[in-house]
Amino acid sequence: MYMLHVFGKNPSSAIQRHFTRLANYQNGRFQNLGGVKFSPGEAPMGKMLLDFLRKPRTVTPSRPLPSVQTDLHHPATEQPTIIWFGHSSYLIQARGLNILVDPVFSGAASPVSFAVKAYAGADAYTVADLPPIDVLVLTHDHYDHLDYTTVAELRPKVQHVVTPLGVSGHLWAWGYAPEQLTELNWHETAEPVPGVQLTATPAQHMSGRSLAPQRTLWASYVLQLDDYRLFLGGDSGYGPHFRAIGEQYGPFDVALLENGQYNLSWHAIHCLPEETAQAAQDLGARLLLPVHWAKFTLAYHPWNEPIQLVLTAADAAGLPVTVPRIGEAYTLGTPPKREAWWAFE
Repeated sequence: MYMLHVFGKNPSSAIQRHFTRLANYQNGRFQNLGGVKFSPGEAPMGKMLLDFLRKPRTVTPSRPLPSVQTDLHHPATEQPTIIWFGHSSYLIQARGLNILVDPVFSGAASPVSFAVKAYAGADAYTVADLPPIDVLVLTHDHYDHLDYTTVAELRPKVQHVVTPLGVSGHLWAWGYAPEQLTELNWHETAEPVPGVQLTATPAQHMSGRSLAPQRTLWASYVLQLDDYRLFLGGDSGYGPHFRAIGEQYGPFDVALLENGQYNLSWHAIHCLPEETAQAAQDLGARLLLPVHWAKFTLAYHPWNEPIQLVLTAADAAGLPVTVPRIGEAYTLGTPPKREAWWAFE
């Protein structure tokens, strides 16, 4: 029963029949723009084995990551403030509102607790540290973005949930009420609570928690908070959709973009660091906050390589980057945080 809960629940046959009317759904699966395709079975197994055998010892940090204990219940300002918890989990606070994105606080990014463990220090926060959540935002249903244990513990704290199409079925199976759940297709907009406007936008990725992939949609989001516009990137390979989103919805005060756990074997669905910097420029972002690193090892590059490479590319392009510690509050409009807390193996 526990494993069934962890896997969640894909959309029913009736809901899938509704999806057949959508342009981004074909042959029983959601599709990327431009026909970009990827499945785990397409990664060359020989190369994957060599990558595993040759992985450097620095794929995980040699000591606990530094973190900051921020009182999340009493924000120091009403200006939009971001608290990053490692990987792709972060809290956005503004005017007393709390918006939580892709929370994983169970200590593992896997259907089993002993695999893909969080780095020491990167698990400094738990659900108990979080304030009441006005909006829980999920970008897709992979285990490093949608964690059963975390979402189940969060339920008493959450007012509303916004997901891409099909993903709310997992939440419904885990006890969330239908009236709490809003599903969006790309370019659909919702205002789940007053003052929070979310528009789902394309990403170049995939989905799935079992052997039936791409039955649910993946997305990025445009978040409008008064006069501030934030881009929540989720997971995505590099493609022309970034420039298209920037032209339609930008510019952005900040782009939170995936930067880490990359490999040429899955380049179609994950950016390389140089591409992350380019994507921020394509979006018209005034500031980049790199995420999807510093918590889990899902690829075999040194754990801190992503931040080193993206900073080099961004600095060459004149793109400001802020890199707060885990748990350290960053308020929009303040100087970027650039102390090199990651400068160790």
